[in-house]
Amino acid sequence: MLLRHTPKEVKERKALMINPAKTCQPIGAMYAALGIKGCLPHSHGSQGCCAYHRSTLTRHYKEPISAATSSFTEGASVFGGQANLVQAINNIFTVYEPDVIAVHTTCLSETIGDDLNQIRDKAQKEGKIPEGKTVIGAPTPSYVGSHVTGFSNMVKAMAQLAEPSGKKNGKVNIIPGWVEPCDMAEIKRIAGLIGVDITLFPDTSGVLDAPLTGEYKMFPDGGVTIPELKASGDAIGTLALGEWCSADAARWLDSKCKVPCTVLDMPFGLAATDRFVDVLRTVAGVSVPDSVAVERGQLVDMISDMHQYFYGKRVAIWGDPDQLISMTEFLISLDMQPVYVVTGTPGKKFEARIKELCEGQPFEVKVKAKGDMFDVHQWIKNESVDLLIGNTYGKYIARDEDIPFLRWGFPILDRQGHQYFPTVGYKGGLRLLEKILTLFLDRKDRDDPEQTFELVL
Repeated sequence: MLLRHTPKEVKERKALMINPAKTCQPIGAMYAALGIKGCLPHSHGSQGCCAYHRSTLTRHYKEPISAATSSFTEGASVFGGQANLVQAINNIFTVYEPDVIAVHTTCLSETIGDDLNQIRDKAQKEGKIPEGKTVIGAPTPSYVGSHVTGFSNMVKAMAQLAEPSGKKNGKVNIIPGWVEPCDMAEIKRIAGLIGVDITLFPDTSGVLDAPLTGEYKMFPDGGVTIPELKASGDAIGTLALGEWCSADAARWLDSKCKVPCTVLDMPFGLAATDRFVDVLRTVAGVSVPDSVAVERGQLVDMISDMHQYFYGKRVAIWGDPDQLISMTEFLISLDMQPVYVVTGTPGKKFEARIKELCEGQPFEVKVKAKGDMFDVHQWIKNESVDLLIGNTYGKYIARDEDIPFLRWGFPILDRQGHQYFPTVGYKGGLRLLEKILTLFLDRKDRDDPEQTFELVL
């Protein structure tokens, strides 16, 4: 039961988390692996872990998620899973014929201490990995970090496939972070408008937003290819969109392959998209065409026209660090007030960044890393807000407190369309504004149904 407390009565809760604003590492690793063309993700652990990870991704993306498992039993739990994984690699290449297997660990295999590189080398020596096929692996213990950490670890494993030739290929690597398939497609579209040849990895567009054709494909046509990943070491630069999801892989390419990297915020909203476009055209040495300027102008126009509906509105947001940073900046640019900001992913750097963004604003921000939904609800009980922005699990707060709720982030289990309609870039900014405005105007219509609201310019 949640009660209203005065500030002096509230004590920090350290020993217990209630409805964490995160999920476990392997889910992030599995999602990243699906962004490789011809890849079968493999969960090195029990069947139950793999089933949970697959079902969560399936419920969010509304697509069947294929993945394999080492199927640990009591014996593997005690003596290690090497034999299971070697046999699994052989079975997978024989039966399903993927181009690459992306192995991630679970709590159990990490606690045992299984060494993925050593097991992969053993499988290679025993001839279990066919010629021209690839096995990559990432450590993803769920008892540390979050799904964001798992995503980052798998993307770094992808980057380690780079094989620099010493001759630059003129392409720019873009590591998009954990965004929707449609967002990845939008990033590619923006790069195409600017005239920049890019390698996007991972790339789940065309994989988790594929059309229904009547013919099942275990390995859809989308995804970054292994040759593209190998050539990423010859790129002229890397843009990492997000410190938590993308920076590790970009810095690895910088240090090992001498590909200069720039770490940016995810391009949600006006300012973050401006920075993305500016750095992309600078690295590639091209000019921004008028078509991109037109899209930017449309977003600025809607912000200007609808400013009266955004001004001063208090907002509570939760989700992944990279997404929250850009969303906080966007809300502030609308003169909204993101007063409560919570992520389940650990990291004091996140708290410092949010406070930096809110410095000098006419409101006090409460921010917490490694927080949970109970924190959000308790803060709202003490002092309410006008809007909630976050994943599906905020619906209980929205119902209890009768607050408009914008579903955004991961996971979204009870709505459709998020995998098709981007929220990155200028077009994505328009989409976010439209959704927020609809919530506010619907509330006005509900509270005063007799009054007709017209937009007077």
